[in-house]
Amino acid sequence: MTDLERRYLRLLRTYPAEYRRARGAEIVGTYLDLAAPDQRWPTPADAADLVRGGLRQRLRAAGVTDLIPGVRLAALLALVTATALAGVWGTAELHPPPADWGVPRVGPFVSLGVVTWAAWLLAAVVIAVAPSRVARWAIALALLLTIALPPVAAALDALRPPLMVLLPQVVLGLLGLALPDQSSRVIRLVPALSALLAVAATEFLVGLNSVGTYYGATLEVFLPTVGGLLLVVGALLAAGLALGGDTRGGWALVTLVTPAGFLAVPGLADSFGSAQGSVTFAELAVTAGAVAFAGPAVLLLTVLFRSRRVPAPQPSGQPCPTCGARA
Repeated sequence: MTDLERRYLRLLRTYPAEYRRARGAEIVGTYLDLAAPDQRWPTPADAADLVRGGLRQRLRAAGVTDLIPGVRLAALLALVTATALAGVWGTAELHPPPADWGVPRVGPFVSLGVVTWAAWLLAAVVIAVAPSRVARWAIALALLLTIALPPVAAALDALRPPLMVLLPQVVLGLLGLALPDQSSRVIRLVPALSALLAVAATEFLVGLNSVGTYYGATLEVFLPTVGGLLLVVGALLAAGLALGGDTRGGWALVTLVTPAGFLAVPGLADSFGSAQGSVTFAELAVTAGAVAFAGPAVLLLTVLFRSRRVPAPQPSGQPCPTCGARA
């Protein structure tokens, strides 16, 4: 057995054991036939195909094939939320306190966060005009800038948005990477439109002196409110789709529990923390950890519950998702 064959067999472990026994040799043989003579490692495209095929078969065996379409629907809602928040924070960055107040700032901006929010707004434009593959690269760039912001700000000794603002943005962006490959132009315009509306609303509130900073009530009230609205929209969408027998909305709602939970972290920490003033970093960290565990646990329990109720379909006569052959 060659190294390449052994590595393909390792990737094949993403498939259920029964499926591997029935079609494993056929799938690996197909990839080996297409491999270059001196190839030693599976190509990234082949590895991604095998992992996707294995995931589809495991979901099919569990009777939850509608999970992936539901996650893609949740990704659209997550991107709408992420770009709207970028519109709010990016606009607020353009209005720092007056210099004579003596409040630290970064040039004409509130903090280095302006770079991150600009990247998210750019991603919204790319989603509207470019194919999904290009849009994912734009989302990934915005994600990387968001993740890199705390260490870069620390190295430059510059201000940055609080972690409880950046963390839900990262979670929303990670979910947004599951953007559907095919969607109408109108749907692809929604993230950009939500960002535009957020910019206009924030500018209006700035004119009324109704916009605060990243701190205080902004975290403890605004972000949990956004998380609640995200769940309400998901629930309404799930109910509407369920009327037509479409279960995607239900899976989207369960998937959105995690990002909505991270948006609610400041409010949750304030509610369950000590009553002796502002929320401590330790309380925020513990609350975020609890959300990071509870959100995926809800999704996993839902999958297990559905898999017990829905009989797994038989593989006989179905085409292989990787090589197209039939049993």
